[in-house]
Amino acid sequence: MAESSEIIFDKLVYSCAFEKYRGHEEFIPEHFLGFQLSGETHAFYADGNTVISENQILLVRKNQLIRTIKYPGKSGKYQFISISLDSEILRQYALENKIIGEHSKQHKQKIFFEPDEFLNAYFLSLRPYINKTKEATPKLANLKIREAIELILQNNPDLKNVLFDFSEPYKIDLEEFMNQNYMFNVSVETFAKLTGRSASGFKRDFAKAFKTTPKQWLREKRLDEAMYRIKHKKEKPADFYLDLGFENLSHFYYAFKQKFGLTTTEI
Repeated sequence: MAESSEIIFDKLVYSCAFEKYRGHEEFIPEHFLGFQLSGETHAFYADGNTVISENQILLVRKNQLIRTIKYPGKSGKYQFISISLDSEILRQYALENKIIGEHSKQHKQKIFFEPDEFLNAYFLSLRPYINKTKEATPKLANLKIREAIELILQNNPDLKNVLFDFSEPYKIDLEEFMNQNYMFNVSVETFAKLTGRSASGFKRDFAKAFKTTPKQWLREKRLDEAMYRIKHKKEKPADFYLDLGFENLSHFYYAFKQKFGLTTTEI
């Protein structure tokens, strides 16, 4: 059985699986608070990777790319629950409580919380919605998001500079970003947003930096990395083609032969 992901109410998502499951690349548009109910999530991003263990709570910052592998626990089940911290509600909360967040580059990726009975109790309070024994109205959903904000700030007041930073992604170095994130199979529009550009601005700056199109550069970059892994690290294409952003193995083999004039077994 593959993973099932269900939106319980607008911002609450429950994921469940009974076997190892590789998630697709995801763009994280909003901060979210997550709880690993059972199993483990192995998360990969530009700066490294993280293992989210059972009963661990974390805050994931918005505007980033992530890829996951999900492992069931001893019970044979994988369960993860997350609640998105809606930007509009965060703005309202900041206004009502006279909070001004400062732009911060700290906590770029994930933020784990120490065991906290209030946060644990919060996620337990969401179980009735997952089990469908209770239905959430839009008003109640709004309150649950606000409760999450309160608990995060109670646990770590300094996180106001993460939650209430409403600045848009600033224009960053395009070459550095692409060399760190080329393996994520996402749209040009997503790459553009993450580098602080419009889609047209991204393509224009990309042509100046790389003297080619994003599609062509990504293909060449991924194939060069594939050659390195096969020739020098002795890895098999079946073990890494997804990690390099190829959608299927047959497409990878075709592109590889087209570029290098050899099959992978001839290297």
